[in-house]
Parts: sequence; structure tokens; C-alpha cells
Amino acid sequence: MARSAYREAVGYFEQALTALAHLPETRALREQAIDLRLALRSALSPAADLGRVLAWLREAEVLAAALGDHRRLGQITIFLSVHFSMMGEYDQAIAAAQRALTHARASGDVILHALASRYLGEAYHIQGDYRRAIDYSRQTVACLDGERRYERFGQAFLPAVTSRVRLALCHAELGAFAEGSAPGEEGLRIAETVAHPASIMNALWGIGLLALRQGELPRALVLLERAAGLCQEAEFPHFFPWIAAALGEAYTLAGRAADAVPLLMQAIAQSEATGMILYQALCRLPLGEAHLVAGRLEEAHALAARALAIARQHHERGNEAYALRLLGEIIARRDPSPAEADAAFYHDALALAIELGMRPLVAHSHLGLGNLYGRTGKRQEAQYHLTTATMMYREMDMRFWLEPAETKLMTLGA
Repeated sequence: MARSAYREAVGYFEQALTALAHLPETRALREQAIDLRLALRSALSPAADLGRVLAWLREAEVLAAALGDHRRLGQITIFLSVHFSMMGEYDQAIAAAQRALTHARASGDVILHALASRYLGEAYHIQGDYRRAIDYSRQTVACLDGERRYERFGQAFLPAVTSRVRLALCHAELGAFAEGSAPGEEGLRIAETVAHPASIMNALWGIGLLALRQGELPRALVLLERAAGLCQEAEFPHFFPWIAAALGEAYTLAGRAADAVPLLMQAIAQSEATGMILYQALCRLPLGEAHLVAGRLEEAHALAARALAIARQHHERGNEAYALRLLGEIIARRDPSPAEADAAFYHDALALAIELGMRPLVAHSHLGLGNLYGRTGKRQEAQYHLTTATMMYREMDMRFWLEPAETKLMTLGA
């Protein structure tokens, strides 16, 4: 496990369980039987073997309940929270993590409290509640101080790294790039200190995605390609769609849509094969962007519409906002003489992004509306939206998009 050799770890843990069955029945043996099932869960997770994971967790839950063991019940409910997140059942994921917090308080276990907070932060992040996700991720960081930051506590990744990555990701969506960069870089240093490949991969993905959101493409590509290489070396298919979604988007922005498409199609096929809802909208959005850039508007529209439906069904509000904006881009490109109704998706994306505090997406939506109104001859509206986008890009130091917005403003004589 420490060397990310998960297939081999599964084999040894299963041998340990077999040996355990031949030992005298004691409370200590039952506790070890629970711990081995939890270790098996962590070793199976990278392969996304969700059926076996859930089976081991349910067995462990029965054993822990019979012992009245709050600490182990807390660990089990944390892992159940992860399972529910993978299946797109985020409300259940939050409820399970909240139960884990209750067990943590009952047992006085600081580590359990840290892990429950970590997964609460993850579930809230997926739902687009970035500020609450930041609050819980900070709790995890605070709990795992000193030498604790270098321990895995039975997890596939170092929790001290994943919580800092979550801070980087959430701040990126809010446009607070400098505030997110510091914990992201610290997470990478922690992972490299203990030379844990999976955690290094996780940290590279986090700070790479932050760089992508800011438009720092050269840096984003270096980080995300390195993360993809580690993902392949460590045989971590469960994490591939996360990296592929970000790397595919970076390729498209860099003018390499031809490289993005096969990567993203592989990610979608893989996520569908495992039945994980978590990746369904996430991977369709950048693939839709790639098809849009390549001029394949019908394919782009089908992907964006499907991503919107998935996001709404599972309450992934951040992904919903991205899908609305993408639909606005597609319709604006498809209709040679767009009418006012064609701005509806942009306005919906703008309203939701404002509600969620997604300032980069707010700026992108203003840019889209400015371009659309410029094409329809609505000069005043175009100038308002382009001026707003330009101001926001400048405030957030998003230079990749600032120059096109300024150029468009100049063509309007503003």
C-alpha cells in the first residue's frame, strides 16, 4: 500500500483474512477482522471495484456494530461516504460523513474527525458548495499537523495532501488563485517528502487544475501531464478521469483538440464501465468543448445537454453552471443570426455562477454575452458585458482571456 502497489496489497490482505479465520475468537481478533476489511477497501478503491468495496464495508459495519466500536464505525461510515459520492448520491455521502463526525466526537478520535471533515469537504465541493468545502478542508488541515501530515491512516492518499488539494481546487473555482496555490504547493511538498506516488499524482492534478482555471497553460500542461504519467505508472484507473478531464481541457485551450478527444473518450468509457456517476458530467464537459473548437457542433451539443441533465439529476451545481455556459457557446456558434433567446443559457450560467461564487465562470459568461450581443448589434449591452469581463479577468490575473476581451472591446470603440 505504501508504494501504491494496490493489486499486490489486495492479495496479501486477503491472505491475512484467511489466516485470521484459524485463530481463537477474541475481541482483539474481531477488531483485526474489521481493520483488514477496511484495508482491503482502500487497496481495492484505486481499481474502482465498487461492488467488492461495498461488500467489505458492509461486513465490517456488522462486526463493528456488534462490538459497539465508535471509532471503527466512524471509519466505516467515512468509507461509505466515499462510495456514495462515487455513485452520485451526494446527500447520502454528506449524511454518512456527518455520522462519522458523531462517532469521532463519541470516541474523541482526532484523526477520525479529520477524515470525516475531509470527505464532507469533498462532497460539498462536488455539489458546488465551495465555501463550505473550504471550511471542512481547513478542519482536516488543522487536525493533521506536525508528523501527522506524513501519515496515510489507512487511506490511499495522504489526507494532509488531499485536504490541501481540495483547498486549491475550491479556491480556483472562486477565483482566489493565490489563496489556493499556497496549500496546493504545500501538499505537493508533503507528498514528495514521503515519496508517495499516488499522493504526488493527486497534488500535481490539484495545482495543475488551478493553473488551468487561471489560464496558465504552459504550467498546467506540465503538471497535468506529469500527473497522467504517474497515474499510468501507479495503475490507478480510478483517478484517471479526474486527470483526463483537466488535461483534455488544457489540450483544447492550447489548440490541441485532436489530442483531447481520444483522452476524454477513454475517460468516459472507463467511468461508464465502472458505473461511477461522479465522472459522467465531469468528462463530458471538456469533450464538448473540444468538439466545439473542432466545429463538430452537434456532437458538442449532445454532450453538453447530457452533462447538464446528469448535473441537475445529481445536484452537481458547479457542473450545471459549466454545462449552461457551454450550451450558450454552442448555440451562439451554431446560429448565424442569434436571437435574444439564444442568450438564455449564458444568463442562466451567469446567475448560477454568481450564486455559487464562481468568479472565473462569471467572467467567462460575461465574455460570451458580450460577444453574442456584439454580433446582434446590441452595442450598449455588448460593451457592458465585455467591460465587466475585462475588469474581472484583470482582477484575477487571468491574462489568457483578458487580451481577447480587450480586443473585442476595442472593436466596439470602447
